[in-house]
Amino acid sequence: MKTYKKHLLHGIPHAMVIDVRGTDTEVSSIEYDSRKVQAGAVFFAFPGLHTDGEQYIADAIHTGAIAIVHQNELPSYAAGVCYVRVREVRAVMSAFAAYFYDFPSKDLVVIGVTGTEGKSSTVSFIAQLLRLAHKRAGFFSTVSYSLGDEVIPNPEHQTTPESVTVQQRLAAMRDNGCEFAVVESSSHGLSPLTARLNDVCFDAGIFMNVTQEHLEFHGTFEQYRFDKANLFRKLDEHAHIKAGRSVPSFGVVNADDPSAEYFYAATKQPCYSFSVNTAKKTAFLKNELQGVIAVNIKEDSNGIQFDIFESGKSESIHARAPLAGLFNVQNLCASLLTVSSILQKPLAELIPLLQKLEPITGRMCKIQEGQPFEVLIDYAHTPSSFQMLMPPIKDRIAKQGGKLIVVFGSGGERDTKKRPEQGRIAANYCDVIILADEDPRGEDPVALLEMIAAGAPHKKRDSQLFIIPDRKAAIRKAFSLANPHDAVLLLGKGHENTIIYKNGAIPYSEEEIARTLLRQNLEEKDN
Repeated sequence: MKTYKKHLLHGIPHAMVIDVRGTDTEVSSIEYDSRKVQAGAVFFAFPGLHTDGEQYIADAIHTGAIAIVHQNELPSYAAGVCYVRVREVRAVMSAFAAYFYDFPSKDLVVIGVTGTEGKSSTVSFIAQLLRLAHKRAGFFSTVSYSLGDEVIPNPEHQTTPESVTVQQRLAAMRDNGCEFAVVESSSHGLSPLTARLNDVCFDAGIFMNVTQEHLEFHGTFEQYRFDKANLFRKLDEHAHIKAGRSVPSFGVVNADDPSAEYFYAATKQPCYSFSVNTAKKTAFLKNELQGVIAVNIKEDSNGIQFDIFESGKSESIHARAPLAGLFNVQNLCASLLTVSSILQKPLAELIPLLQKLEPITGRMCKIQEGQPFEVLIDYAHTPSSFQMLMPPIKDRIAKQGGKLIVVFGSGGERDTKKRPEQGRIAANYCDVIILADEDPRGEDPVALLEMIAAGAPHKKRDSQLFIIPDRKAAIRKAFSLANPHDAVLLLGKGHENTIIYKNGAIPYSEEEIARTLLRQNLEEKDN
């Protein structure tokens, strides 16, 4: 890994500086967590969700920080340390991190993906398609990241990391010879309040969808959508930097989403569309919508298949992919359109590559340990993802005479309005609902789950609806109720490897626990 050293004041925008105490110094690392500070670091002290970084300035200096960036007047100042008081620490940290790592996004073709659902899968599919087309690409998402080589699980419950990590990863991709970087761009990351993506120069922005989520952070749906659309505004901000590229900046928009026009209007750059709504087929064939549309969508035991039309062309191309979930067709359309546009390659060259795609961990993952019923793990945790996921599975299971059993919860210290809506939708499609811990954080687990249950008042307690906070026990209960031809959905945890409680995170793997319980059930029957 290449090492970097930079003078502090050279990388901080002068307009953001309120006061400087001490002498400018050369720093060798950037930290915002005092526990990770090493000798020669600059420590950025910004307020967090539960604590304020300024409380840990003394700790940071004790472990080697030689410079401090802060917002408020401090009660004392240590000798030999450079203090820089600024207007917004997070924004300054983003700007300095980009400078520290030599502005890596200027040297990469950066593709951002935003949306309430589908971001991680689309990021993965774009990166896989680029690699299958013999391009060197890195990426990071909620699930995992790659700096150009192996794929590494994401250890954090955070979609877009802090700006220091963003710039560090982009620099590592560039230094590893990557040409492309695919970035999952959350609404939090795109918000100026966190500034995580402030200083990333994007070449392409992909909009998947927007439904009510994260209102505990954004306050209103309008603000949530506005922050997501910052990805498209950034295409204009950095268009002059990307002007020398062979392919100009562009947007890709889900034409089926009610907010499509909002995102088209958020940038002056050209935008392309994708759709799975057959009613829009004529608009694509007449070139009224530029992009791709998928029709004749089907799913079988081998995956999904569909016919895809390019705008202005009357003949379709048949496509297959070894993926579960009809909703993945939208993710594939967005990925194909993006890669085709950015590589200037015809779809006909890319579509055969779909058969080589691999699903990502915790997304419509089928678990089979010899049990006579179906088990699926997915990260779905919003009302809109429930509405997308549950109906086709319910229809398929009902046709074979089975019932649908679901295990899920809701994140603590997050949007509370979605909880009864989760319960309502689950009650519409699932025969049995088992509510279990997801990440209760500082909330009372049972009270949280009761808020979900309030949306399903007609489900009979202890026969159609169970509240079992212990997630392992909840899954065991679901398996005990499942018969041949039934399906058990385990939702909300997906790829995550911990459950967060009031006193911290405990190790947890949905897949490992599901497989262990299924094997135990089979062993008990054999005995």
